[in-house]
Amino acid sequence: MIQFTRLDHILISIPEGKTAEARAFYSQVLNLREIPGEHPGGAIWFEIAGIQLHLREEPGGSLSLRHPAFEVEDLAGAKHELEQKGVAISYSSDIDGRQRFFFRDPFGNRIELLEFTN
Repeated sequence: MIQFTRLDHILISIPEGKTAEARAFYSQVLNLREIPGEHPGGAIWFEIAGIQLHLREEPGGSLSLRHPAFEVEDLAGAKHELEQKGVAISYSSDIDGRQRFFFRDPFGNRIELLEFTN
């Protein structure tokens, strides 16, 4: 049996030619720290809540329900900040013991933020 200990990184796709726009969104709107370096496939890496978020250009791109989910300490504050920066918020089914919402980055990637209530 595999015993997973933590989430290490998530890779999400961005359209070809959009690395600069992705870098601006993730560093300026979400205020994530970029991890410098020459990364495989021209990816850009960010530090988020003790894990790494990797973004890499790939062809294609239709909206998907795939997403990473990140726990936050102040869900209402995060929602307010994103809305102030023009990011649309959406909701899905309720889950006992947590509040959550979703948003999409400029490239259609779906991201969930959640806060445990118990």
